[in-house]
Amino acid sequence: MPITLSVIKRRMDDHIGQHVLVTSQIGRRKTTKRHGILRETFHAVFIVELDPGKSSFERVSYSYTDILTKNIAVNFDDEQVD
Repeated sequence: MPITLSVIKRRMDDHIGQHVLVTSQIGRRKTTKRHGILRETFHAVFIVELDPGKSSFERVSYSYTDILTKNIAVNFDDEQVD
């Protein structure tokens, strides 16, 4: 079954408040990893509150299409969201 944006959002809704690792593709063979807590989900984006002291940002938002197009990988303690 093909994955859709609504399925991705529902999976993210199930993990609000949990620790998350987001791995982003930032260029050719370059990735960045950010640790934090999934705080909110909205219609098109979700918000991750980053761990204090590890980044110059407090929060970062990502689009569900980033997951769908595999620009980011989201890992929770118990599973990975594809």
